[in-house]
Amino acid sequence: MNEQERDEEEVLEAPVRGSADELLDAGAHDPIDAMRHSAAHVMAEAVLDLFPGARLGIGPAIANGFYYDFDLPRPLTPDDLEAIEARMRESVAAGHAFVRREIALADARAAAHGAGQAYKVEILDDLEAKAVAAGEPTPVTSFFEHAAFSDLCKGPHVEHTGRIGPFRLLSVAGAYWRGDEKRPMLQRVYGTVWATQEELDLYLWRRAEAKKRDHRRLGVQLDLFSFSDVSPGSAFWHPRGQRIWRTLEAAMRELQAERGYEEISTPILVHKKLWQQSGHWDLYAENMFRLESEGQEFSLKPMNCPESTVVYRSRLRSYRDLPIRYSEFGRLHRNERSGSLSGLTRVRQFIQDDAHVYVRPDQLSAEIEAMLREVREAYSWFGLQPRFAFATKPDKALGDPALWERAEGLIRVALDRSGADYVVKPKDGTFYAPKIDIYIDDALGREWQMATIQVDLVMLPERFDLSYIDETGQPQRPIAIHRAIYGSLERFIGIILEHFAGALPLWVAPVQAVIIPIADRHLEAAGELAAVMRARGLRVEVDGSDGRMQNKIRLAQEQKVPYMIVLGDREVGDRTASPRTRAGVQQPAVHWEDLAARLAAQASARRPD
Repeated sequence: MNEQERDEEEVLEAPVRGSADELLDAGAHDPIDAMRHSAAHVMAEAVLDLFPGARLGIGPAIANGFYYDFDLPRPLTPDDLEAIEARMRESVAAGHAFVRREIALADARAAAHGAGQAYKVEILDDLEAKAVAAGEPTPVTSFFEHAAFSDLCKGPHVEHTGRIGPFRLLSVAGAYWRGDEKRPMLQRVYGTVWATQEELDLYLWRRAEAKKRDHRRLGVQLDLFSFSDVSPGSAFWHPRGQRIWRTLEAAMRELQAERGYEEISTPILVHKKLWQQSGHWDLYAENMFRLESEGQEFSLKPMNCPESTVVYRSRLRSYRDLPIRYSEFGRLHRNERSGSLSGLTRVRQFIQDDAHVYVRPDQLSAEIEAMLREVREAYSWFGLQPRFAFATKPDKALGDPALWERAEGLIRVALDRSGADYVVKPKDGTFYAPKIDIYIDDALGREWQMATIQVDLVMLPERFDLSYIDETGQPQRPIAIHRAIYGSLERFIGIILEHFAGALPLWVAPVQAVIIPIADRHLEAAGELAAVMRARGLRVEVDGSDGRMQNKIRLAQEQKVPYMIVLGDREVGDRTASPRTRAGVQQPAVHWEDLAARLAAQASARRPD
């Protein structure tokens, strides 16, 4: 998958994932998805009409739209998209009925082969191979036809092409056949379709706004971070970006200190025997950076949890010691494929605000309730409203099913006791623990999965033989809770940059105020005011450049600085300032000390502006 395609996927809020056959088998069951899937067929019809030798890949409905993959004799241009759209409109106006046909697999293969549709032949061969491997009869395939176009598809579709709502073709991107970088690169045409013109217009506006808010663009504009091919998938944090980082880190450390967390730090390079014991070496090895030294194998840690057990086991634990709350801002490395890397939201190196809490069973419910309060408080700093989902045991899971059942029951009790509204996501837990996932909607209505709370009775307690001595002197297993609130700080920063369009709340803004002296004779006073404000803990810069005052104000607004303070003769003489907000609101003049105290109080409140 190339960079352009990743951009389109993010704007479209990610397509349906899976292999070609899985996408075909999944079908489209929601009415709007049926419309989008039907639009994909109409687009394929138009492409074949304009490019008779085109070979078809797959064309599923995706979140907010659809796409189809094509093997074409030349790259498509914007003019081609217009021509394809025009042909699609003709088909929609004609109201061609969608008709389902069942065809024997051998006949379908022969027809696809005769039409030169090699990718369809491959899909049919795979369907037959699956049936043979399962000892099942060769399946009968289903095709959907409209007008002269026919395509291998399970459906369903709308009644006829006239039922397809307002649509727009959006872009073309490269996509490897079946996501395999060793297979041919196809051209993927993205489109969107909605039930009404108003919905289409709103979506197109949100899509354009999302591109303007792209954190990768803002990172350059605001001089926060950059990326380099000397370390793909790892951000280089500039001074202003690092200020955001440290501000978030300090706020979380303060919250954790209030709750009795103790911070630890564990090594980045770890022997494979730890990962074998945890199960990661067998179940997660392809995502780990592995290396050898003196005939022994090691890995850069992809997560912190197994290492926290080394600290826990460093001495005998009593029931009186629990709960033990270990927090760690651990630097992690995961071997993400280069094609999946995307700014701060998908990286190879990142830091989590991780915590591993060891509790007795009787403490679990209260601890989870407290963690849900931590989530709500931390997200309130940004005006975000968290939603909760309870993810249960996946098909591939470690440990005794009875332990899973117990863990899930304890989570459900804790959620119910907390009064939180939540949905259940069956089989969506990790391989070692059921979990509570936290979601938010950003300013554009996009959903993001954020924090997680995992209740682990299997991996850490069982596989690492953890214990504490109860009141009768007998060893007992603790329960381990894996908890992150920001999650990856890189990803969190990327999300809030887009949510606020770079105009971060005062408390977390990398530069909270810029002091602009009108003339050189005001520079010394600007430095004095800056010192007053810095003494209150504010992040302040003085623009002593040669530019005109209006240009300096405009530059500060472009840099999303919350306050601009212009100093002239009167302000210096009276030691007053009339701050101007980035929204252009001029505030009344106040004494320097009073201004510093007010802004410091506003920042310490940690609230969205």
